[in-house]
Order: sequence, then structure tokens, then C-alpha cells
Amino acid sequence: MANPIVGLDIGTTKIGVIIGEIDPGGAVKIVGVGVSPSDGLRKGVVVNIEKTVKSIEHAVGEAELMAGVDVESVHVGIAGDHIKSINSRGVIAVSRHDNEITRQDVDRVIEAARAVAIPLDREMLHVIPQDYVVDDQPGIKDPVGMSGVRLEGDVHIVTGAITSVQNLYKSVEKAGLKVSSVVLEPLASAYAVLEGDERELGCAVIDIGGGTTDLIVFNDDNVRHTASIGLGGRNVTNDLAIGIRTPLERAEEIKRSHGTCLRAVTDGEYIPVPGVGGREEREVSRAVLASIIEPRMREIFTLALRELQKNHYLDTLGAGIVLTGGCARLHGAAELAEQVFGMPVKVGVPKGVGGLVDAVASPAHATGVGLVRYGAARLANGRDEDLGSDRMRGLFKKMSEWVRQYV
Repeated sequence: MANPIVGLDIGTTKIGVIIGEIDPGGAVKIVGVGVSPSDGLRKGVVVNIEKTVKSIEHAVGEAELMAGVDVESVHVGIAGDHIKSINSRGVIAVSRHDNEITRQDVDRVIEAARAVAIPLDREMLHVIPQDYVVDDQPGIKDPVGMSGVRLEGDVHIVTGAITSVQNLYKSVEKAGLKVSSVVLEPLASAYAVLEGDERELGCAVIDIGGGTTDLIVFNDDNVRHTASIGLGGRNVTNDLAIGIRTPLERAEEIKRSHGTCLRAVTDGEYIPVPGVGGREEREVSRAVLASIIEPRMREIFTLALRELQKNHYLDTLGAGIVLTGGCARLHGAAELAEQVFGMPVKVGVPKGVGGLVDAVASPAHATGVGLVRYGAARLANGRDEDLGSDRMRGLFKKMSEWVRQYV
């Protein structure tokens, strides 16, 4: 395999590795998948480097064995409640005498927009162009070639805590890997699960991970807002462990196999539950599980709703909500979210790839697949060292235009 593209999803509860390649027809094929329990993170942030390194090595080794390749570099996902974002605008005068806007002008206006003061303990992860304004004419996607004397550009800036980013780099590099890029996890998930018309009409992706729930809003084919909520699937598991008095590992298994977000479930099903510390096993009804899971999931969705309302994006979501992440697999999650948000909700699974499709056909792999597609877009856009043929450069032109990374 000439150019394996590897996505590394370092999460609070699991570390996932997806290996892809670009086939002769130009499509992205998944050729390897590896998953390992994650022990060294809390709420998306590395708190134990050695444990994180071991988990990364295990997941990478599993994916390498399946794909038959050696992994050298990876595109790494980042999340956590240390992630912050702002929208910014830059203004410049068009440089050419004939007032024609060039690519250099666009680059200059983006540089002007990113010239914002951020705290010394933070660094920029992404500067994502949104819209341009030429001589007070708004809503322009690509101003190159147009005539004007004044160019304005809006960008979405994502920042992270320097120490959290450094610890992520250290963990990956200690595992013997090179970091090709660091990508915001909900952005990667959106790469994997959203259709073009959803981004155009307006859509929010809610990525419910183990430690955090990450939110990204699209409208008019642009990223408008990103946010992180410090609750996730681990909180649901903790609630279950306490509520039915069982070890955390067993609570996680019960959540996955029998958990539901719908209290209306009254099928009379009973689940055997082992006690803590060798105590006697007993049976608990599925309705009891729902009475524990539903309030926590409702709280997560309500916090996401408040984030959308606070920033005035709720009315812009013409295509509704897409849930992804491991906790989106919970029975009834979409139905409960529809009650909270009052709009259509679906569970998003990775799409737009070939190869081992069944192995990644789960919301839990959305970030990993999105990282592979992001890496393929960078390859096509000339951002990686080994670009291949000119035809390869154009494979993901649309995707590359959707998100350009200025870092």
C-alpha cells in the first residue's frame, strides 16, 4: 500500500484506529480497524501518558495486523471541554490596480481574521473560512476573480489548551507515530456522517462520546459554531452502576445490550445483574434501566439545546440534528432527542467509504472514518508530502473546499 491514511480517535472510553487507502478509482477504502479500551483519559484529556501510549499501541497493532501495513503517521482527533471557538472577521484592501481579487488577497484576509488575541495558554487548532464580503456584497463563497476594492472574510477559529495538545502529541509520539494533523473530533465526525444538502440547509452534529458531548453546527455549507459539553456516555454508565449497584464494567455491558432512553418500555424484560464485591446476583427490569438512563440523556440533550439557543442557531437547522458517537447507539436516543429539540433527529453512521464497510458501520467509528476522509482531503489538496498523481489531487476537491485548514 503506497499511502495508507490513518485516523486515530483517542477517546475517554476507547481508542480507535482506522486505516484507509485511495483505490485506483479514487474512492477511499477502509482496510484496517483496531479498537482498544482507553484508560489514560478523562473527559477527552490525557491524564496518564503511559496508559494512553499502551492503549494506542494495542489499537494500532490490531489495525496493522488486519491491513497488513506498518503505520508511521496518523491524523489525530482532539476533543474535551478545553476546546473553545470564536467567529472572527478580517478586512483588507484589494491589492491589484485593476481591483481583481486574487488567491493572495483571500489568504491575506484570512490572516487578518485570525489575528485575534487569545490567551497565552491556548493555541489555534483550526481557522475555517466561512463567507466573504466584497464591497458590502455578502454571502460570497469564493471571491477569487471578482472585482472590488474592499474584501472582508469571516472565519471560525477553534482553540485548545496548549498543555492538553502537547500531552496528546507526546502520547502519540511515544507510541512511535508521527502526527500528520490534529483535527477537532466533531469536525471529523461531520466529514463521515453528513450529506452536502444537510450542511447547506443547516444541521447540528451531536457527537456523544464517553467523556464529553461535542457539538458542531453547519449552515449554508459552512461551520458556524462548535462547542463541548462535559458529559457523555461514561456518566450514563456511572449512573447505572450506582442505581442498580453493579460494577462499572458490568454496567457498561448492560447499558449497551439492554439500555434504553425510553421510559415507556414496558416489555416485562428482566436482566440479571451481578452484585458488587461478590454479592448475590439479582434481576432488574428494563423499565428500571430506562428510569436511570433517560434523565441523564435528557440532561445531555438539554445542555446541547441551551448551547444552540444561547448562540441563536436553533432556528437555522433546516435539516435537523444528527447524533453520532458511541452513546448514539442507545435504544431510543433519537426519539428522546426529537422530544427535546422539537425537530427531526437521526443517528448518523459513516458513509462515503468502501472496503471494510461493515466493520465501521457504527456511530462509534464516525470520528475515525472522518479522520481518514480528512486525511484524504489533505492529500488531494497538496497538504501532505507524498501527493501522487495530478488526478489524485482532484479526488476530494469538494471536500477540500469545504474545510481549508490554516494553521
